[in-house]
Amino acid sequence: MAVHLTPVAHSRVQRFVASTPGALGLRFGVTRTGCSGWGHVTDLAREQREDDTVFEQDGVRIYVDADSLALVDGTEIDFGKQGLSETFTFRNPNAAAECGCGESFTTDADKA
Repeated sequence: MAVHLTPVAHSRVQRFVASTPGALGLRFGVTRTGCSGWGHVTDLAREQREDDTVFEQDGVRIYVDADSLALVDGTEIDFGKQGLSETFTFRNPNAAAECGCGESFTTDADKA
């Protein structure tokens, strides 16, 4: 099991954490949203929850809750520009399909 940051995403998360008092790392997971069902969510982790799995990559911690873990396991998180915006992007091997706008995804388990 793993969640991986690209070098660009790693640098961005490292700067976010360093500049935010009380931040422990990146919180990463999913929420029900959009037309396909699941959307990736990121935030700064300010606490470690009892059900969290914590991945560490070169000093940066990634906190994933138990409900999200199976849906994001193996995901590569990148960071870059899209038009005028800077945003995280996700290469999630569990995503079987995405909606047209790319904001949400489904898994094979959702199709069953």
